[in-house]
Amino acid sequence: MKALLRRRPGWVLLACIGLVALSLRGPIVAIAPAVGVLRRELGMSSAEAGLLTSIPVLCFALAAPLAALVIKRFGAELAITLTLLGVLVGVCVRSAGGAGVAMVGTVLIGLAITLGNITVPLIIRRDFPQHRHATATGVYTAALNIGSMLTSLLTAPLADALGWRLALAASAVFIVAGAVSWVAAIGPRLALRASAPEQSKEPGRPRLPGGRWIVAGLTAGFAGQAFAYYGVTAWLPTYLSEVTDMTAVQAGAGSSLFQVLAIVGGLGVPLAARRLRTATIAVVLGILWAAVPLGLLFAPGLWWLWTVAGGIAQGGGITTIFIGIIEFAHDNAAAGRISAVVQGVGYGFGALSATVVGFVHTAAGSWPAPLLVILAAVLAFAGCTTFSVRSIARRAGRERAGVPEPAGS
Repeated sequence: MKALLRRRPGWVLLACIGLVALSLRGPIVAIAPAVGVLRRELGMSSAEAGLLTSIPVLCFALAAPLAALVIKRFGAELAITLTLLGVLVGVCVRSAGGAGVAMVGTVLIGLAITLGNITVPLIIRRDFPQHRHATATGVYTAALNIGSMLTSLLTAPLADALGWRLALAASAVFIVAGAVSWVAAIGPRLALRASAPEQSKEPGRPRLPGGRWIVAGLTAGFAGQAFAYYGVTAWLPTYLSEVTDMTAVQAGAGSSLFQVLAIVGGLGVPLAARRLRTATIAVVLGILWAAVPLGLLFAPGLWWLWTVAGGIAQGGGITTIFIGIIEFAHDNAAAGRISAVVQGVGYGFGALSATVVGFVHTAAGSWPAPLLVILAAVLAFAGCTTFSVRSIARRAGRERAGVPEPAGS
C-alpha cells in the first residue's frame, strides 16, 4: 500500500486528520447539554439517558477487535470513509425518532468511532516519517478535544433556538467537512475502494516486537487513563456543586477547564519530546494527573488549579500512549493488533468508571473514598505508561546500535 504522503503534502494529510478527528468525540458529548429536554420529550429515565453517553464507550471496548478486522480486510483509507459515513448515519438516526431509535443511532455512532479510533493512529504510523509521529499524534488528540469543546459550547444554545434534534444533528457539519476533505485529499479511488491489506514483515503469525510486558503496560496505562478521565468527567461538576457551593451552571463551566486544557496537553507532548525523554514526560503527566484527586481531597478551594493540571495531563496522557503504540510496532499489522488490545481493554475500564465512582460515593457518603479510587487509576497510568515508554525507547536504542535483544524478551 503506497503511503499517502507520496500523493499529497504532509500538511494536507495532517489537516485532514484533524478534520476527521473533530467528528470522533463531539457526537458523544453532545448529549449532556441537551439531556434535560431530550428526556422530557422522549420520556426517558435518567438511566436510559445515561446510556446515550455510555453506549459509545462500551462500543470502544467491545468492538475494537472487530474494527481491527475491518481495517485488515478493507484497508485504512476505506476504513476512515466508513467511519465518517457511519457517524453521519448514526447522528441522523439518533435525531430522527423516539427513545429506541436514539439508542440504535447511538450504537451506530459508537461502532463507527471505534473504527476511527483504531485507524487514525495506523495512518499516522504508516504515512508520516518517524520524527513527525509525535507531532501528528498531538494534532490528532488535540482535535479530538477541540471537537468535544466546540460541541459542548454550541449544543445548548442550538437546542434552545432550534430544538434538541437539530442541535444533536448539527455535529454533522464536522462530519461532512471531514469526509469532503478526506476524499479530496486522497482521491475517490482510494477513499471509496478496498485496498490490499498490509502484510506482516514476518512469516506466519508475527511476533509482537518488544515482548508482551510492554503491551500489558500500555494496556494498563490506557485503562488507568480512561478510568480516571471518565470518572472525573462524570463527577467533577457534582463535586464542585457539593463541596464548593457552586451553582450547577458555575460547576459546569468550571469543569469545562478539564476538557479545554486537554488541547494544551495534546500539543504540548510533541513539543516537550524534542527536549525530554518520553519516560520523563510520562512521569510529569502522572504528577499532574495525581494533583486532581489529591488536590480536590486536601485543598478543594484551589479546584481550578487541579482542574487545569488534570486537563493538561489527560490530553498529554492519551497522546503519549498513542505515540508509544506507534513507535513500538514494527509494522501496521502489529500496530493494529496492539491498538485494538490497548483500546479495547482500556475503554472497558473507562466504561465502568462513572458507575464505580458513583457507587463508592454513595456507599461512603463522602468524597475522599471515590477520589482515592481515581488516584489508584492515575497511579496505574503513571507507573505502567512510564515503564512501557521507557522500555520502548531502550529497545529502539538497541535496534539503532545493532545490539540484539536479550533472551526471553
